[in-house]
Amino acid sequence: MLSAPWNLILTVVFAFTGVYCLVRLIAHWPPPGAPRGPVLESTAIHLMHLVMSAGMIAMCWFMMIPAALNWAQIVVFTVLALALMPGLWKAPLLSRRVDLAGHIWLAAAMVWMIAAMPLLMAGMGGDEASSGHGAGSGEAMEMMMTTPLWVDIVNGVFVVGSAAIAMWWAYRSAAIRGERLHALCHCLMAAGMAAMLLLMNG
Repeated sequence: MLSAPWNLILTVVFAFTGVYCLVRLIAHWPPPGAPRGPVLESTAIHLMHLVMSAGMIAMCWFMMIPAALNWAQIVVFTVLALALMPGLWKAPLLSRRVDLAGHIWLAAAMVWMIAAMPLLMAGMGGDEASSGHGAGSGEAMEMMMTTPLWVDIVNGVFVVGSAAIAMWWAYRSAAIRGERLHALCHCLMAAGMAAMLLLMNG
């Protein structure tokens, strides 16, 4: 659970991305017999961001999420990311490849967030826990509730990567007519991912 006002701000951000992706998913759902390729890529991307938005909103408000639900999300994001991998080599345009790489990166970041959440949020209750114990036990408790250095480093890499992807989609939103709202949605998703990872590691 994130503290106010971040839980409210990020809930609004992810509600927007979730609703937008749901609308796009319904409007562009491939009919039976539709050709594989870009249509299925688009479906996978919007489904990924829809599930991602719902998961992020839950993390904003709930400290504990059932393990079965977490594992289900990890499976979903892994499968959808793998479904986008062929496009990295087949897409004719470099910009499309960068877009696909960004979506795959966000899926990996989401898997990391879910898997590492207990370690990322380990230090959040450290001060409160140590205040209720003696000096010796308080120091031991604080050491147990400190995020490992390697987790901070890996998390920092995902924060920087997600922020860079957000800047790429911000550029796309400003430069390309007709798809500005689409690129803005992805920009907010990437920026929200960076913010969530940063806040959880605080």
